[in-house]
Parts: sequence; C-alpha cells; structure tokens
Amino acid sequence: MMKIGVIKEQSGETRVSATPTTVKAIIDLGYQVIVESHAGELSTFPDSAYVQAGATLGNTSEAWSAQVVLKVAAPTVEEIAQLSDNAIIVSLMTPSLRPDLLESLATRGITALALDAVPRISRAQSMDVLSSMANIAGYRSVIEAAHEFGRFFTGQVTAAGKVPPAKVLVAGAGVAGLAAIGAASSLGAIVRATDPRPEVADQVKSIGGTYLAVEVAEKMESSDGYAKATSEDYDKRAAEIYSEQAADVDIIITTALIPGRLAPKLITAADVASMKSGSVIVDMAAAQGGNVEGSVAGQKVVTSNGVTIIGYTDLPGRLPAQASQLFGTNLVNLLKLVTPEKNGVLTLDFEDIVQRSVTVVKDGSITWPPPPVQVSAAPQAAKVEAPVAKEKKTMSPQRRGALFAFGIAMLFLICAFAPAPLPQHFLVLTLSVVIGFYVIGKVHHALHTPLMSVTNAISGIIVVGALLQLTVPNLAVQILAGIATTLASINIFGGFAVTRRMLNMFSKGGK
Repeated sequence: MMKIGVIKEQSGETRVSATPTTVKAIIDLGYQVIVESHAGELSTFPDSAYVQAGATLGNTSEAWSAQVVLKVAAPTVEEIAQLSDNAIIVSLMTPSLRPDLLESLATRGITALALDAVPRISRAQSMDVLSSMANIAGYRSVIEAAHEFGRFFTGQVTAAGKVPPAKVLVAGAGVAGLAAIGAASSLGAIVRATDPRPEVADQVKSIGGTYLAVEVAEKMESSDGYAKATSEDYDKRAAEIYSEQAADVDIIITTALIPGRLAPKLITAADVASMKSGSVIVDMAAAQGGNVEGSVAGQKVVTSNGVTIIGYTDLPGRLPAQASQLFGTNLVNLLKLVTPEKNGVLTLDFEDIVQRSVTVVKDGSITWPPPPVQVSAAPQAAKVEAPVAKEKKTMSPQRRGALFAFGIAMLFLICAFAPAPLPQHFLVLTLSVVIGFYVIGKVHHALHTPLMSVTNAISGIIVVGALLQLTVPNLAVQILAGIATTLASINIFGGFAVTRRMLNMFSKGGK
C-alpha cells in the first residue's frame, strides 16, 4: 500500500489537487492519503473535511515524503528537492515548453506524470484536465468581461429608454470557446464565433452563437485532437474578419492555443484601437504569449482609447472550489487507470497509450515526447472495381396502356354485374387507393410517420360500428363491442397525439 501526499500550493494558486470527495475515492483504491495542513483552505475545504473523508493531516515535510505526490501547479526546483528517492509526482507540467523542468525531475529515480499531456482520445476524456480547466476558464472569462464592461449583456426596454444587447466575439470554438459562447449567450448577448474547423458551426449554433466562416480552400484536420497551425491564406482572411468585428463588437474573448507553441496573434494593435471606448478583451492565451497585441500575462491593461485588455492566467483558479473538484476527479480517474488491482500500488504500463503519454519522466529518465497518438485520420480510398451497370428494364408504353385498359374494363364489369352494394364500395376503394397513392407520393419522407399516424387515427372511425353494437341484447356481442370501442379509441387519440408531437418537431418553435 502506497502513501499519497496532497500538497498545499504555493502563493497565487487557489486550487488543490484533491478535495474531500476525491480523497474518499483515492482511499477506496487502497491508498493512504496524507494532506498537508491548510492545503484546501483557499478552495474552501477545511482540514476537518479531509479528516472526515479518511485522510491524515501532516506538515509540509510529511506530505512531500509520500511515495506519490499530487499537485496542481508544476513543481519548482526547491519542491523537487523535497521529493523522496523513487517518488512519483503528478501535476500540470507543460512538458513541451518546460524542458528545464524535465531535466530537474530526471534525478534520483523520480517518475513524473503530466496531467496536461493526456491524449485527446475518447477513453482518456475523463482524465483530460485541460478540457476541464478550459471549460471553467471559458465561463469565467465571460464573468470577468461582464464585470469590466459596465453595461447589460442582454437588451432591455425600460421607461428610461432602450438598451441594446452587448455584442461578443469569441475567437476559437474549442472547449473554452464553447463555454464562453454558452455563458455569454445565456446572459442575453449577441454572440459570434470563429474557428478554423467548419464542423464546429453546428455546436456554436446549438448554444446560441453565430458562426463566422473563414472561407478559404484549406481544410482543417487534426490527427491528435489538438488545434493545428493555420495556413497563410486562412490567417489573412481571418485577420480581415477580426478587424471588421473589432470595430463592431463590445467584447472579444480569444482562446487560440497550439500545444507546444506560443499563442498565435489574432488581434492587432490597430484592431484594439478601432474598438469603442469601454470595450473589453479577454486574452485567455496570455500565459503563452497572448492572442492580443498589448496584453500582459496576469494583468489588466487599459489602452489609451479606453479598451480594457484582461490577461489573467488564473481564470480556473478564480472558481477554486469548482476547479479543484473537477481537477481532483480527473486525477482520480487517472489513478484508477494506473491502479488496476485497487491495491494501493501505482503501476505504470507503457503498452497503454494513455499511461505512456502522461509519463514524461520514468525512474529518473526523460521519456518525453511520447510516440504520436493518431486519434483521427481521413480514411484512405479503397480501390474498388466499378460495378457493371445493369440496364434497368422499363415497361413499354404499349404494355402500360394495355394494363391500364384492362384495369378500367375490370372495374366496369364489377360495377355493372356485381350485386349491390358491392359496386359502390369497390368504386370508393379503387378511387381511394389511386388518390392515396398520388397524395402520399408527393409527401416528403420525413413526414411519412406523422401522416401514417393521422391516417391511423382517421381509420378509427370503425368505433362507430362498435358503439352501435353496444346496444345489442347479447352479452358476448356487448363484450366484443366494448373491447372494439376501447381499441378504436386508443387508435384515434393515440394517432392524433403522435401526429401532433411529431409535427411539433418540424415547427420552428416546437418543443
């Protein structure tokens, strides 16, 4: 049974790597948990809550001496020195941009797992800390923008006059972007969004935004689930759109990040200068160089023309309780993967692509970068011999005319010689079949089901006959008539109910 230490983060980090709820889940995996005193204080998780969850409180030295150490922020050189020999540390590390950190960890048999290196595959979604934190950051970016904006997001009509809704542009419709779009839209703003991937247009629309397509010949595809660098043609057209929108919108939220690279510049100084006084820009990529010219990581800047540029790098940490819970849950899911026996022993399996990807240092040796993970690929066109087209046999006009004449003749003979009232019924049946065929043939396929349900309801007219039989002085007939009446009633009311519900699906305001 291994001991896991939950560390109190350094100044500036409000999150904690494990909450009382996730501590219980870790203990259920067979581990012992020691929590550094006051580790969850800034996330509103008191020490007493950890004790009630089954953890043991300890000082800094005791927590860092555990065999497995859990953190949020990447460890410093001083913190790495506190690790025990052959210890395992799990935290955010940004390995692509921190080779110095990996060098510091590659000592004394230490193993390091980077939570921000989880591959973007379906099986690993429950461990994807980046997505969890991006979701919170996107939401919080709208809250920060609303705080600085100083006006309503939603349009209002009051006795004092009409207030127009705020206009928001979100650059990037990934996890953070979609969260920002949803939050801004729910507050009543007019939301527009851009993204290199045209397939996100439906997602943007579904949460109340308008997708601004960047029309270029380039087709954006990602083989590992992360954003890719765009082409020169795309960047040129996108820059034109950003300039057009900057002069019109009130708020811009940028989310564009490419793993392992500095953030691309989207909003130029000229774009900022064209914005109205009182406008707000939230640069969510400020920590990696920023998408906005003039943004400063960790700070709020007000330009000479009155535009506020927010470059906060701790947006998830501004909702510490929620962020810690999601972070801790992601971490628990990773521990479940590396503790298959639930015996409190962390075991790495490099045959598993998720475990291989997150392991950046193993037993004192750097293992980053991992082999590339292919999460999506365009299917290769298989060479298939073209099928030999078979000539479709069509009925000759002469034969069609002969059959039509034969049908008319048979209908005339039946009407002329059959005993009454068969001719009348047969004529009605024939006409209904012909008319029904041509009417239904003109109906769109999507409406066939509601059409059939309403005709089913109309066919329930047989209930009239059943009602007439209820008065017959014969018990057996009355029972059968009662059953027929019940079934026909279900047919009628059920058919109309189904038709109504299905037609509502096709109406604009249907629910």
